[in-house]
Amino acid sequence: MIVLGIILIVLGLLVASLKVLLFIGVVLLVVGLILNFVPIGGTRRRFY
Repeated sequence: MIVLGIILIVLGLLVASLKVLLFIGVVLLVVGLILNFVPIGGTRRRFY
């Protein structure tokens, strides 16, 4: 999800008419980072 957010941010910056992609990319990046660092269900997430 974080990678998809970064890709959408880059596309939104490269194509000036697609500001919606930039906004969606920022939202996906933030949500992905929150889900990555906040433990869900009270357990630590494991990184493999």
